Amino acid sequence: MSDLTRITLKAALEGLESRAFSSVELTQAHIDAVAQARSLNAFILETPDQALAMARDADARRARGEAGPLTGAPLGIKDLFCTKGVRTTACSNILGNFVPEYESTVTSHLWRDGAVMLGKLNLDEFAMGSSNETSAFGAVVNPWRRQGSEAKLTPGGSSGGSAASVAADLCLGATATDTGGSIRQPAAFTGTVGIKPTYGRCSRWGVVAFASSLDQAGPIAKTVEDAAILLRSMAGHDPRDATSLDVETPDFASFVGKSVKGLRIGIPKEYRVEGMSPEIDALWEQGIAWLKDAGCEIVEVSLPHTKYALPAYYIVAPAEASSNLARYDGMRYGLRVEGGNLTETYENTRAKGFGEEVKRRILIGTYVLSAGYYDAYYLKALKVRRRIADDFDQAFERVDALLTPTAPSAAFGLGENADDPVAMYLNDIFTVTVNLAGLPGMSLPAGLDANGLPLGLQLIGRTLDEGTLFSLGGALEKAADFKTRPTRWW
Repeated sequence: MSDLTRITLKAALEGLESRAFSSVELTQAHIDAVAQARSLNAFILETPDQALAMARDADARRARGEAGPLTGAPLGIKDLFCTKGVRTTACSNILGNFVPEYESTVTSHLWRDGAVMLGKLNLDEFAMGSSNETSAFGAVVNPWRRQGSEAKLTPGGSSGGSAASVAADLCLGATATDTGGSIRQPAAFTGTVGIKPTYGRCSRWGVVAFASSLDQAGPIAKTVEDAAILLRSMAGHDPRDATSLDVETPDFASFVGKSVKGLRIGIPKEYRVEGMSPEIDALWEQGIAWLKDAGCEIVEVSLPHTKYALPAYYIVAPAEASSNLARYDGMRYGLRVEGGNLTETYENTRAKGFGEEVKRRILIGTYVLSAGYYDAYYLKALKVRRRIADDFDQAFERVDALLTPTAPSAAFGLGENADDPVAMYLNDIFTVTVNLAGLPGMSLPAGLDANGLPLGLQLIGRTLDEGTLFSLGGALEKAADFKTRPTRWW
């Protein structure tokens, strides 16, 4: 593997600017790395010819003095983002070989700023999953392994392909989405940095919908600064998305390295859940100590409705999913399985096209929205969601940000929780509250467990205050000095 694949996005952009190497050389190194790592199953569609064409264009732009913030940087794109002329499936059989005639707003921003597309990345089907095992293209394999074991581990989900490809140095960064933790949990499982920005910071236009009031795009990257560089390009107001916020996009990278002295950091007592791994608890305490050393004041806070977050999430998200996925009927695009009449065609298409987890969530969503249960479940869940947001509002009257673990464990083995949906859903215990409240949340690697697997810490900020998270993330990153990389076996 070339040394060009081991560098950070920031270092790559500096090398391109100084003419130490060209975008074509950088891109070819990553194309080769992707080809050598097919056993990870991170990429479901490689676009080497398009990547090299984009790289040549990037080199020409730079030679003319027209370089943008990402000119020449090769990235991976989660297959939930529509890419014009390039197959987009959401890793579901029901979309078949769907090729969009349009580009998602987020990816169009990346191409505007000069990025290069290496291909499309694997994910849980329609982003529904916490282990990347529900994909129609098969599970992604985490590049990390337990010490002394060859057992295949999950990279987390739903953005497992994004996290695994960044951790394995197959791309300089990747797009991802987060509905209940799908950026942050995979980042924690793979020793990478992931940020879910404030709801509305990045446009959802052209991103295949799961739960529209919760979905939010963000980057997975090698460092906090790399994540900041990517988020600045991905973000921005979009009139085509009614939930897109019409606010200025800051230079997020400028916050990295700023002093955090005097910031008040909340530690939510409800996140000390029963049965939490002692290693996770110890890492949390270490994170608190690092922030104290950086000059932060630590304050215990209460988020009393936290215990209702998972039940509320698993009512709201499936309800919205059942509505969003009603459009996949075999009539206009994607898979079509004929029946004896129109109803049978609908039934056959959806039965054949959707995987088991997606069907489960559609059924849950349809049930909680049905006439006899709407008030008892869906309406009550919306009220709980409001209370959770109120808890955060009250906490942020006293503190500038919150520090918690990202996930309740390190990466687990593929197949370990496959037959237990509830155990799988518990992976989101520390992350779903952030989506329900629409807040920004960041995960960064902070240590290793006894098996040598990465563990992540999560920072939660006020609405539109990603800048503070990048400052705190930079301070934690410096203190943790996490430089361990997965040992290459693929």
